[in-house]
Amino acid sequence: MNDGIAPGAETPPARLLGPFRELGELKRIRSAAHEGSIAERLFASAWGALVAEQEVGAVMRATTAAALAATRLGDIDRGVLSAIGVEGAEAQAIIDRAVDEAAEELPTAALAGLRGAPVLAAGTAPPFVARLARQPRAGVTCPGKPRLLLEPPENHAEHCLVTAVYGVILSPHYGARAEEVFLASLAHHLHNALIPDSGFAGEVLLGEHLEPAFARATDIALAELPPSLAETVREARAILPDAETPEGRSFHAADTLDRVLQIEQHLRAGKATMHYVLHDMELVHAGPVRGFQDRLLAGVGLLA
Repeated sequence: MNDGIAPGAETPPARLLGPFRELGELKRIRSAAHEGSIAERLFASAWGALVAEQEVGAVMRATTAAALAATRLGDIDRGVLSAIGVEGAEAQAIIDRAVDEAAEELPTAALAGLRGAPVLAAGTAPPFVARLARQPRAGVTCPGKPRLLLEPPENHAEHCLVTAVYGVILSPHYGARAEEVFLASLAHHLHNALIPDSGFAGEVLLGEHLEPAFARATDIALAELPPSLAETVREARAILPDAETPEGRSFHAADTLDRVLQIEQHLRAGKATMHYVLHDMELVHAGPVRGFQDRLLAGVGLLA
């Protein structure tokens, strides 16, 4: 096999799409106390923990558990729980319940070590992290065709984080080493810390200059890491060029699904109906004033 495509028999189960869509929404969840989305901040925290010499497996488990919990709790994390007086075992129980609920459709093998996962070590993220967070993704581009931009765009920190979490979840399916997939996914767009994303169309126009430019920009980013971590990242990135290995298949499956689900999110939101929002999602939900609310909406013609 040399086309970079995993055979159909290796396709992950379709039931993963629901949880993956929810994890992708972490690119769009924000709160008053923080700058940036949950995904962007988890990306920075993961790199900070790696620079602080926390073991890659621990960073992987902590990041994946935090992402799953956030699909249920939003930005209510350990810091918020502590601020409202919920700490220790009580806080852990809330987070574990959120992880369990978010993981109901996920394969059991992907969840090892996520309940009671370690906390990310505090560390200073390397400078390329902030640049990737400021660097928007290109949107949909194709040589010879106008660019399709969907606002707001995701940034490269968000894409890399979600790809890394998808990769961890997909690794047991492909028999891959999850830690290697996680680290390679976090690092697969290091070149975009320097080079703006012009998409497929721009890459084609760069021609023979593309690979040397990407390699040089990647080296510049890696130089911002401690030498031992930089070497570990280089080794993990060896899985990126193709889908010949279990790790390569896990990464490319995660990367492809995130790229496509990102666009699907925009299209899906545009197709949502008022009936779905009011009845399936219960925008106006059960409570002491529900009867009044329903009569109001019916009276003004909004109760679809």
